[in-house]
Amino acid sequence: MEKKLGFIGLGNMGLNMAKNLIAAGYHLQVYNRTISKADELDQSSISKCKTPAEAARNVAVVITMLADDDVVKETVTGTDGILQTLQKDGLHISMSTVSPDVSQQLAALHKNGGSSYLTAPVFGRPEAAAAKKLWICVSGDKKSKETAEPILGCLGQGVFDFGEDAGGANVVKIAGNFMIMSSLEIMAEAFTLAEKNGLDRAKVADFFGSTIFNAPIYQNYGKLIANKQYEPVGFKAKLGYKDARLTFKLAQQSETPMPIGTAIHNRLLSAVAKGWGERDWAEAIGRGVTEDAGI
Repeated sequence: MEKKLGFIGLGNMGLNMAKNLIAAGYHLQVYNRTISKADELDQSSISKCKTPAEAARNVAVVITMLADDDVVKETVTGTDGILQTLQKDGLHISMSTVSPDVSQQLAALHKNGGSSYLTAPVFGRPEAAAAKKLWICVSGDKKSKETAEPILGCLGQGVFDFGEDAGGANVVKIAGNFMIMSSLEIMAEAFTLAEKNGLDRAKVADFFGSTIFNAPIYQNYGKLIANKQYEPVGFKAKLGYKDARLTFKLAQQSETPMPIGTAIHNRLLSAVAKGWGERDWAEAIGRGVTEDAGI
């Protein structure tokens, strides 16, 4: 029997995730605003769809990997949205970085329509998605997690459960992206300080990445920032700025002072204002720091 899924969103991350699902034997009903992106997939394993509703028709599970709150909400609730066609007892796995309150709203709408919603944002750049090395956080009801388990197993190296509240995994994702952004700023400032004092910034990055900061974020992003190697673009600065806004919003809602979060928000806002929104967020931060330092 053919395994069939709906898949919506073929950006840098979604495209690699779709390829892995196809490699695992799934047939995908795919929708993307620029449908030509689907040309990069095995054509015998996909059906191209004209709307999200078409992608969700006659499947038990539909996955979305989309840019922001507004796009996800429109994809679910619009006139051509998922809720128009997703079958009773169907499952929507949302793997986007969105606000917790958006996930809570969409979970309620799905429940009212007889379907389910599982929050499942991921950590990892496109190369990690291609290698099935994503870290996946989930929140939602037990049945949805059980249904999603074999699918998520085709995409990542680990799945971590953060409860039944649909917004829980989003809080973890927002907190994690804040930590990554802060690390980018810290590395950019440290390596620039070393460079301005006559040291080889790449050598300094290698030292820290192999000793007291021996972790993937400091090793991988450290190399990019130290060498000012910002291509190919893995995660756009405009999406990083969106995540900084989500952090700021969540901090305000929960009355959590985040002074570093404010600084990161302003750094990425400045990058977008300078026209760097399509560049990698490592460049937005790294280049911003070096330019401030006059190098």
